[in-house]
Order: sequence, then structure tokens, then C-alpha cells
Amino acid sequence: MSRHSLLKTSLAAAAVGFGITAAVLSLSTTAPQTAHADLPPAMLAAPAAGGVPSLAPMLRETMPAVVNISATSKVEVQNPFGPMMEDPNFRRFFGIPDQPQQREAQSLGSGTIVDAAKGYILTNSHVVADADEIKVRLSDDREFPAKLIGKDPDSDLAVIQIKAERLKALSLGNSDGLQVGDFVVAIGSPFGLRQTATTGIVSGLGRATGAGIEDFIQTDASINPGNSGGALINLRGELVGVPSQILSRSGGNIGIGFAIPINLAKSVMAQLIETGTVTRGRIGVQGQDITPELAKSFGLPTARGVVVSRVVPNGPAAKAGLKVEDIILRANGREVTDFAQLRTVIGLLRVGEKVQLEILREGKPKTISVSVGKDTDGTASGAAVHPKLQGASFGTPDESNTDGDARGVVVVKIDPRSAASRTGLRQGDIIIGVNRRPVTDLEEFTKLTRGTGDLLLHVRRGEGALFLLVQ
Repeated sequence: MSRHSLLKTSLAAAAVGFGITAAVLSLSTTAPQTAHADLPPAMLAAPAAGGVPSLAPMLRETMPAVVNISATSKVEVQNPFGPMMEDPNFRRFFGIPDQPQQREAQSLGSGTIVDAAKGYILTNSHVVADADEIKVRLSDDREFPAKLIGKDPDSDLAVIQIKAERLKALSLGNSDGLQVGDFVVAIGSPFGLRQTATTGIVSGLGRATGAGIEDFIQTDASINPGNSGGALINLRGELVGVPSQILSRSGGNIGIGFAIPINLAKSVMAQLIETGTVTRGRIGVQGQDITPELAKSFGLPTARGVVVSRVVPNGPAAKAGLKVEDIILRANGREVTDFAQLRTVIGLLRVGEKVQLEILREGKPKTISVSVGKDTDGTASGAAVHPKLQGASFGTPDESNTDGDARGVVVVKIDPRSAASRTGLRQGDIIIGVNRRPVTDLEEFTKLTRGTGDLLLHVRRGEGALFLLVQ
């Protein structure tokens, strides 16, 4: 993993460059309601001319539902000569002309029509993040402006909408029925090459690549920059996944791609269409993955499950009777292999829904029903606590903090064009100290950062820690 990098698979137009343009030219000879794909029967691997099996009949029906997305945004220009050059009095004194403060950036990605009647399109959040203008081009070359219905960075999903007639939508499949070895087809716009189909198999299931709500399908179907938000379909032409990331040294495909399962996407998509946002509850537990050593200590036959390391007082789990040292084996009937998977299962539930936890307590099986509750800790806006933290929002680490340490405040969201981003903070950072004083909770953080003076932030990032000076 250290020699590779995980890449979001949208495509920045500026990064395509001359090499890609030349390659395109050298290959060219000329310049919701439930969606239904209406697929004809016996279409799978239908014999083509000469009796050779082909996916062409299935692709003719499904590819029109996959669209090209172009997102335009304004990016703040950082002056290479430092903040003095941004001072208008300084520039005026030395006769330096004004420099543009922003430039236009464009990213390319893909999307899948999931509701033809209402024009809903499912894509990745990072494809349309911070977009000022979104355009959708259909397979028949019609182009329409799109409206952002909502996005969820935690799951990297977004829903946009266009007003158009004669749209084709894909049926939504059942990703829970996928098995390693199933054939799949990825459709999208890799490197801007629209309506590209690649084939492969499901290489793995339940993959996690970092923080967030993740339960990826791994596939060797070729996925490249520009495939983001497109379609991963089974051989019945049903949408089973949304391509999102690749594992790569160079930025190109090496046979390891990741797609968001459609069953996960259904839950997120329903909330985005209904409210424009995704509200996730918590049950108030922190856990630790079972290692072989812990399994031996607890007398477990296998290193599977999660041991509860902390139960938040008066939280939903505490009220339901969950205790420290309980071993969680299943959640809503699904086997729990690690804490990240438990966090994903709970994160897909709405506030008020119940999660059935199958546990071991002192070696005896037990089932506990927990009602998913609200995040009672709330969040704080960076602009409300310090002007240099504007553009960020802060919350209390709980299940988002995988090492079980709930001290400090976590950077929940951060605008990459904001003052807070320029301090060096990143989403997911946990601030454990301000001006050499420890931070234990959100209330203390707001007190220590109040005002306009300099701040020395002690930040935990991943497995490391660093200091950031805000001035």
C-alpha cells in the first residue's frame, strides 16, 4: 500500500494535457420512482453474427443511461510571492498590476440515470464537489445544465437532476447478491473517452480504503480517471456499483478498482432526494478490531468481530445495555469483521431505526436491540470561533475515530478554498490541543480558540501528530 496511491477517478481537464489529446487524435478518424432498464429477455451473451457470444445487445440497452458530467468551479489563486503581494497598497506602491484572485477549473466524470421520469442522476460527490456549474452530456450528444440535489462526502455519492425527455434509466440491482468471480462491466468516460465499456470480474467484497462510509466492491474491470460516478453493471444490465477509486502508482489502471455497492447507494440516494443531505445517527460506542492475540485472550475461536472498548454514558448503546468487553459479531444479520464495517452498517441507518447486535458476553451469545440516536454533541462552525478557521466545521470524535480515543475535536468538513484550508488543516484531523492547552471536547475548543489572536494547534492525523501555527 505504501508504494501505491488511492485516487478518486474523476478527471481534471488541466491534468489531461497534450499527451492525452494527442492520443485521442491518433485514435480518431473524424474530429424516486424505481427505474427500469426494460431489457429484452435472453439478452445476456447473445450470439452475434456468426454465432459468437457478445455483450453488444446488452450494452446497446444500458449504455445510453450512462452520461458524461462536466463540473466547473472557481479556484482561488495562491500568489507564489506570499501574502504581501495580496495587499493592494503594497502592489500600488510598487506599481504591480492586480493579479487574478481566481481561476476556472473543470473536472470530468460520469453519472448514471436512475430515474428517467424525474431526471435523477447518481454520481460521485468528488465529481461535483464545489461546482459552480454542472453540465450533463447524454449518449445522443444532447447537453443539459444540471441541478445539484445533494451530496454526501462520507460515502462519496451525489445526486444531480436534469430536465430532459427520452431518458433511459438503469435498473438497480442487488449488490448483496454479488460473489467474488461474478462478471461485471464498467461503463464511463475514462480520460474523457465517452461511452467506454470494460469487462472484468468481482475481485473482492467489503473493501475499505480509509475513513468514511465504505464497503467497496473490488473489480479488475478497467477503471481510470473519468470513470468516477459511472456504472458497474452485472450481465443482466443492472446497476450494482458506482466506480469511485483506483489503486495505482501512476494514476492509470493496474487492475484494482473500487466501486460503491448500489445497496449502500440506495440508502444515501433516498435521503439526498428527500432532504438534500444525509443525517447519520450514532449508537455511542467505540470498538477495537479483534486480533489473534485478543481472540486468544477472550477465548474466541477466530479473530472476527469487534470488542467494545467504550460505551458513551447515556448514549443509545448504554441505554440498550451494551457493555465494555462485549464482543459484537453481527449487526442486522451481517457478520462484523472489523470496526470500520460496524461503523458503515450503523452509518447507513437513519435516526430512530434499530440495529440488532449479536454479541458474546463472557462467552455467552446475546442479542441487543439498539435505537440509533442523534449526534447530541453537535458541530461548531469555524467562522464562529476564529476568523482564520472560516470554512471548516468541527465536531466531537466518536465512531469516526477508529483508535477509540474520543479526546479533542475532529475536522468534520473543510472547504479547500477557505482560510481554514490554508492553515494546513485537513478533513479528519483531530485537534487535541490549542496554545499548549489540552482540548477534551467541543465546548473547551470553542473557548480556547475564541478571538483573533494566533493559534498553535496540536493535531493528530492518522497514526501521527503535528503542530500547526495559525496566524
